[in-house]
Amino acid sequence: MVTIRIPSPLRAYTGEQAVVEVDGTTIGAALEDLTARYPELRQHLYEGQQLRNFVNVFLGEEDIRFLDGLDTGLDAGDSLRIIPSIAGGRPECESAPSLRQE
Repeated sequence: MVTIRIPSPLRAYTGEQAVVEVDGTTIGAALEDLTARYPELRQHLYEGQQLRNFVNVFLGEEDIRFLDGLDTGLDAGDSLRIIPSIAGGRPECESAPSLRQE
């Protein structure tokens, strides 16, 4: 079994579970098992057959994009984390004081 940590915004689709155990020998297979168990979650993770751009998956401390992506192999006891990207911030405003020295 592999565990997947579910971020707070997506727990509504996993029955409020923070950690879900799944089967799979690759990250792709583990995520497929996750979304088979919780079908409403799929639309938040995938666009077609590809992970959405803002969905980051980590195996331990490694971003899977720097491994073999969804084809990255898994061993029993491995732990995955889904981390959605956070966008935001505030554009520079003309009325905001500048921190630059002139």
